[in-house]
Parts: sequence; C-alpha cells; structure tokens
Amino acid sequence: MLIIESLREQNVWDGRVDDDQTSLRYHQVVRLQDINELKTNKNNACFGIIGFQCDEGVRRNKGRVGAAKAPNEIRNVLASIPYTLNHDVVDVGNVVCEGEALESAQQNLSKHVTTLLNKQHTPIILGGGHETFYGHYLGVREAVGEEASIGMINIDAHFDLRIDKTPSSGTMFQQILSEDSNASYLCLGIQKFGNTKALFSEAKKHRVEYILEEDITKYEKTFEIIDKFVKKHDYIIITLCTDSIISTAAPGVSAPSPFGLEPKVVKKLLRHLVAKKNALSFDISEVNPVLDRSGQTTRLAAYLLAEVMHHFHKRKKV
Repeated sequence: MLIIESLREQNVWDGRVDDDQTSLRYHQVVRLQDINELKTNKNNACFGIIGFQCDEGVRRNKGRVGAAKAPNEIRNVLASIPYTLNHDVVDVGNVVCEGEALESAQQNLSKHVTTLLNKQHTPIILGGGHETFYGHYLGVREAVGEEASIGMINIDAHFDLRIDKTPSSGTMFQQILSEDSNASYLCLGIQKFGNTKALFSEAKKHRVEYILEEDITKYEKTFEIIDKFVKKHDYIIITLCTDSIISTAAPGVSAPSPFGLEPKVVKKLLRHLVAKKNALSFDISEVNPVLDRSGQTTRLAAYLLAEVMHHFHKRKKV
C-alpha cells in the first residue's frame, strides 16, 4: 500500500526567478523531505506541508468529487507567491487514498501529522475533501496525548455532524465528539439553509459553539467568542472548508455557497486564529480544481495559505 507519495519527480514547486536574489518565492525556499528522514527542528520555527489526495469522503457524502487534485494544484500557485517568512518550509509529499480506502488513508495522514508535531514542525495540510480533518485530528491527538484538551475551530458553512454508519466528509465532528470528551468544537460561518434542523439539534447535543454567517462580521463579538473558546483549551487546531466562501470567489468546491463569507472576512478570521500561541496546526479542504473557473478557487486557497503561514509565527497571548 502506498503510504506517502513523493513530489521529487512532479515539479510542483516551480516558478519565476527574479533578478534580485533577495526577492525569493516559495518554490525557491520549500525543501522536499522524506518524512522518514525528518530531523527534529530545534528552533521550533518550521512548517511541514503534507497533502491529502482524497475525495472518497465527498463521494460517500454524495458530493461532487475532484478535491483529490487540489494539493498539487495549490502548491503550483503557492510556488510563485513571494516568500515572506522567517520560518523554514519542508514538503513531505502526499498521502494518497487508494480507491475507497478512506479510513486507511486517514490513519496514514494521522501518522504523518504526529511525526511532524513530534519533530517540532507545524503541520500545514492540503486537502482533499473535508474528510481530511479526521486524519488531521487523529494525528494531533496522538501527539499531544489523551489528557490534553483540543479545541477544534472550523470555518465552514456546514456543521459536518451527520450521523451515518459510513464515515464521510460530513461526519468528522460527530465521530470526534462522540469519542473524545477532551475535544470541543467552534464553527464559524454556519448557514441556516446549509444545515437541517437535525444538524442544529446535534450541535446543541454536543454543546457546539457556532457563529452564523450573517453575524460573523460583528467582529468585536466574534473575536470575543473565539478568544473565550481558545482560552479553554491546551491546543487549538484550525480547518478551513472553502465552501464557506461565497461562490463568486470560490466556485471550485463541492457545495458552492451563494451567501458564503467574503474572502477578506476569511482572511481576517484566519489571521486572528493562527496568531494564538496554542494554535498547533492548519488544514485547508474542499478545493476542487475539476469544478474551478480559471483556477480562481485554487489561487484563492494558495493566497489564504500564504496568509496563514505568514501570520502563524506572530503569536499573541491567548
């Protein structure tokens, strides 16, 4: 079984080179790394990028597939974005979901997220469908131990609290909250017409905190809720589902949102979240290049990713 796919022969990190050698771009800085040979980063200032080539969870959730192509497409755009970091960046390749083997793929992603954290690299995970998050969470839980409290913050139009016998891109938070009493959930951008009454009932049952899309730009209140949630946890892990973004800006997703969040709103939320000193890791999911329009959604995802990485090290007191 393929555990992780190397990028060495794929030329995904390629782009223009400026005459001014101080004006670096990501493709000039990112270092391809075999995760089995990864050394501990003693300075604690290194990002570890890992892709999750999977949309089996989306297929099971009766969505439109194609997100498995996103990790390399996002890399292709990020490659030419100016590099503004003081951090090192390594790319350990892609976990690939073979056929319908979602659960195995999630376990493989989990293993590598744990390795990145144990080697003191901040995991940056490129989905994939939003089933990416379950593997993300499992890897964090293994790394921090059972006693640590984990706050999960999801920017999303949907709760992803479905009760199904078969795990999918709509079940992750139900799975986690049913199994882990030391995890809790805050969702930013929930849409009234994107969730059934049953899902709102599940949110209440699991004491999920959420802010509706229509209320998110009341920033003083939004940041107050976020900060209170963050303070309750040892660690927070962050996930962005791109279907939370308005469809005019992000058409290339499984479930487009005509009343979604504006990109600058999402950027503002992400800047606030990743600056928290207990922010541990980040994933971006549900970009679907197959459904995209002139690479619009992929480009937006890459720029949001650059924002996340730029601001991750600008820590504020929680």
